[in-house]
Amino acid sequence: MSNISRRTLMKSTAATAGLALAAPFITRQAFASSGSVNIFAWAGYISDEMLAAFEKDTGIKPVYTPYGTNDELLNQMRASNGTGYDVIWPAVDRVPNYVEFGLVQPIDEKKVMWDRALASAVKGSETLGAVVGGKRYQVPTDWGTEAISFDKNEKQLVYGTASYGDIWAPEMKGKATVRGHSGLVGLGLWLEAQGKLPKPMRDSFKDEATMRANYDVIIAEAIARKANIAQFWSNENEAQGAFRANGCKIGQTWDSSAAGLKKEGLPIGFVAPKEGALTWMEGVSIPVGAANVDQAYAFLNWVLTPEAGALYANHTSINTTAVGAEKFLSEASQKFFTEAYPGDALEKLWWWPVQENWFVAIRNEYQDKFLSA
Repeated sequence: MSNISRRTLMKSTAATAGLALAAPFITRQAFASSGSVNIFAWAGYISDEMLAAFEKDTGIKPVYTPYGTNDELLNQMRASNGTGYDVIWPAVDRVPNYVEFGLVQPIDEKKVMWDRALASAVKGSETLGAVVGGKRYQVPTDWGTEAISFDKNEKQLVYGTASYGDIWAPEMKGKATVRGHSGLVGLGLWLEAQGKLPKPMRDSFKDEATMRANYDVIIAEAIARKANIAQFWSNENEAQGAFRANGCKIGQTWDSSAAGLKKEGLPIGFVAPKEGALTWMEGVSIPVGAANVDQAYAFLNWVLTPEAGALYANHTSINTTAVGAEKFLSEASQKFFTEAYPGDALEKLWWWPVQENWFVAIRNEYQDKFLSA
């Protein structure tokens, strides 16, 4: 999975673009052409333009409810026993959590228009969490990164020297923002590069003993440098607010966070650190209690059309897995991706391993220690 890169994905795009572009965008889906679909997705992921286009294309009425974090989504699904929504949008590395709790149903692969999705993303998702026990529970629709956002007027960072360590440098005291649990991972990768972790950072996801050995070192360093953190964030609004209103000049944020601030005219840059940008994949899963299953598949297949993929990417600044979507990307989106991942950055992406329930529980334990220190 470490060999999956945007360049690899784009090669897959070029090889199969003709398949998706051969069909007109406005075509009724084979599985549903009426009714409604209840979509539970990340806040800011689905624009009004997308909702209108989906309804016009399929005749299906979309109802969109936003959430802010993976944990919020999982907790809601557990509280409702997998009911109330037809489509959910978890990170692929968290899909096994939903399977363990019996919250999502296996994907009916005969209902998925696979030629619309990048083959490399579909294959790569198998080992990232989409396939559990030989059954697929998610179809990948997008991927993105968490790397370094910075105020260009305060600090100039360039690829090759930019590091997670820049966030924790003494001169950034009171000027940085991170998300609790992923900030510890970024700090861990910086420590690993210096030979200061007892085990490779990736091995932390394999067993509790290794995780605690590494995280004991990481948490000690994080607490010692906590004065750097002006604000913690847990969702998109908080990450952007740290720069917009709370005086932060550097941070470990999502690509979409930096892109949103840049669209507002703020002097925010975004660059992959030399340790590798934390990289995630997401997709559509269908809850066990979905009431409108055919409509859910219609939405899934629609999201993977090139035009819908581009609508999504231009709105969020997150990469789509829809074949041929790059032909419809805005100039601003293309420029942002080029600046964020120069040189060999795309070959050094650090893909999130599967975060099993035991890992998430301990991860949150260390995060709480950091937040309360």
